[in-house]
Amino acid sequence: MSQPEIPPWLREQLARLEQLQQNFQSVSLQKQQVEAELNETEKALEELNKSPESDQIYKYAGTLLLKVTRENIVKELEERKEVANTRNLVLTKQENRFKENINELQAKIQESLRGKTPSSATQGE
Repeated sequence: MSQPEIPPWLREQLARLEQLQQNFQSVSLQKQQVEAELNETEKALEELNKSPESDQIYKYAGTLLLKVTRENIVKELEERKEVANTRNLVLTKQENRFKENINELQAKIQESLRGKTPSSATQGE
């Protein structure tokens, strides 16, 4: 038995679905990285708040370890946290949009394969 040829309209929809899934995976990976950075920043702020005011604080600058003031490092960490929260929000919205688009396209492909005419599957675009 030979397998039937995949119609061009279906090939196009499947390629589009694959691209959406790749974009979704990329955004999800970026979101995981941002969440890890956010957790790390929050942990550093938590540790700073636990330590006595008299403790000396150092931070990495490339291969160097520099002494910094508590005020400056707290300000830097708060800014980093704010940026990470904003990026996380944007990535979450993108992730949700990709999920919706993937689900809609999958439903459209399945509906077309169940006997709907191929022309009706491409007319809405």
